[in-house]
Amino acid sequence: MNQSYCIFAAQYFPHLGGVERYTYHLAKELTARGDRVVIVTSNVQRLSSYECMDGIPVYRFPCLNLLDGRFPVLKPTGDFFKIHRQLKHQRFDKVIVNTRFYPHSLYGVLFGKIRGAKTVVIDHGSSHLTVHNPFWDTVGGWYEHLFTKILQLFCQDYYGVSQASVRWLKHFHIRAKGTLYNAIDLKEIQARLDKPKRDFRKECQIPNHASVITFTGRLLREKGLLPLTQAFSQLQKIYPDTYLCIAGDGDLEQELRAIDDSHMKILGRLDAGEIIDLLRITDIFCLPSVSEGFSTSLLEAAACGNYIVVTDTACPYELLPDHTGGTILRELSASAIADGLCHALEHPKERQTAIKNTYQKLTENFTWDIVTDKVQAL
Repeated sequence: MNQSYCIFAAQYFPHLGGVERYTYHLAKELTARGDRVVIVTSNVQRLSSYECMDGIPVYRFPCLNLLDGRFPVLKPTGDFFKIHRQLKHQRFDKVIVNTRFYPHSLYGVLFGKIRGAKTVVIDHGSSHLTVHNPFWDTVGGWYEHLFTKILQLFCQDYYGVSQASVRWLKHFHIRAKGTLYNAIDLKEIQARLDKPKRDFRKECQIPNHASVITFTGRLLREKGLLPLTQAFSQLQKIYPDTYLCIAGDGDLEQELRAIDDSHMKILGRLDAGEIIDLLRITDIFCLPSVSEGFSTSLLEAAACGNYIVVTDTACPYELLPDHTGGTILRELSASAIADGLCHALEHPKERQTAIKNTYQKLTENFTWDIVTDKVQAL
């Protein structure tokens, strides 16, 4: 029997991030199975308050863009109440709220409870949001604890996108009902790998024999990008025929572009297909983040046959249980990253074995077919 879903995400396309892609792929798979899906998000980029994207209705609440859009806060204007009335007249069997600490999330939980729909919250994090200011980070932590207590008054069903997210929920005294893993569409990725639209090796003037190290994601300080660039400078002294490609946008973009290194390519924001084109020419994917829930970028890298170098605080151990799947860094520092990258370059046979192991785990556990089955069974 087909069902109706209302999926809340504080941010959505064209804003690009892990939660946005999770929302899109889940909605796409549910729709392909004949279910009706509506997405409710925030109007971070001053777009239309309603549009149909890939056959899926998307409503955008007006909001205040705090922290450069990283923390949208709902704004009760005429458009807000207009969207609220439109949603109120629709029937939903299930309400899915992505992330836990936005005002948008509280609205979604209240909406589901009032409508009598099965309501669940999916947590995507594994640490507090940081602005790299001790005072405001402390205030933010207090806010998140208080806000989570309020959210728990109206919803008791919580899931994590990884075991790290499940453990993080325990920090708020929440026992998760289970995991609804982040996932990828392998068929879509393979189709793009077979027919790429951009040749980044040619565009970036990277020789065929050179090794390519890649990072994709938001260009934020907590992603470990500055230590990565420092590590790359150290690496070049040993392996001069290596290139570092960084794709994404964010606060650090201009600072990264100011680095004078012809082997470092700052590519800016790429769409989903272009990311696959880039990963197609990549040898090693590096994610030195301070923390991650379950990075979509890692799944994409594994699907494209990249060897993975990742910090233990960002590592999804379900995908990389140990060093047989990649290099897991025990600290976030330029020297540790450089050592990890050197080890990967020095052991090509080990890399190939790890790539095969990771790809097998990917196909067995982290596809949208598997995740959507679980969502429909909620």
